[in-house]
Amino acid sequence: MSPSVPLKTLNNGATIPELALGLWETTNAECSRVVEDALDVGYRHFDSAQHYGNEKGASEGIAKWLSEDPANRRREDIFYTTKITEVNHGYEKAKASIKESLKKAESIKYIDLVLIHSPMSNREKRLETWKALQEAVNEGTVKSIGVSNYAIPHLKELLEWEGLTIKPVINQVEINPWLTRKEIVDFCHAHGMEVEAYCPLTRCKKFDDPIVVKLSKTYGKTPAQILIKWSLQKGFIALPKTTHKERMASNLDVYDFTISSEDMNELTHDSEYQVICDWDPTVYRG
Repeated sequence: MSPSVPLKTLNNGATIPELALGLWETTNAECSRVVEDALDVGYRHFDSAQHYGNEKGASEGIAKWLSEDPANRRREDIFYTTKITEVNHGYEKAKASIKESLKKAESIKYIDLVLIHSPMSNREKRLETWKALQEAVNEGTVKSIGVSNYAIPHLKELLEWEGLTIKPVINQVEINPWLTRKEIVDFCHAHGMEVEAYCPLTRCKKFDDPIVVKLSKTYGKTPAQILIKWSLQKGFIALPKTTHKERMASNLDVYDFTISSEDMNELTHDSEYQVICDWDPTVYRG
């Protein structure tokens, strides 16, 4: 793995870089280039999804980069994630969609992590999807499995299911200093699950927040770097998104400073609930 990005160990023993490049809204046509650029600057973790429509481009970008220096670049040093979209929930649909995602990733041989993208179907379909994911792990084509946008009721439903043989390694949810989801985070950590924070940069909407501006001046860092560092110091796996190589490098340049505990407390707003993205599936109770 990239020496510049520390690794976390998941509950199945696999390791994952704590900083990734999110690929949401990156077209399939440009995804290969974006991934290659990110690998050049030091990223080793990429977050795709069936819904994004760029699984093939992401995989091909990884494969191309590896092929340029096979003696020194290894597949096992890259962590690639995709997610099963809601329309593919259910045992048969999930199995078929996993097979299709694997076909799109055939250039990199296997998928490191597959998540259920959201709980937005129903109990039967969610659990059937997990059954299909467990089978994929047992077959060796998928290394780890987890969930995304799961609230505590969805997590309990899965953890208490009699058919559970493989626990989720991760819950990926929208998290930022104004959407800390403390209850979900505490539940995940109590049950051995890591938490991935998507949209950690708040789509730039909080870059002019007075506290962020103040901390940027204090530490000589950009607002994006302050928000990424907040996620990392909170123990999250952060998934910032950009398609610009210079910003990729800047977002990775967060390991030469530490936000003080006082400043972390000032930046953290546990009592607020500011959803930046267009959806919040954690509130879904179907």
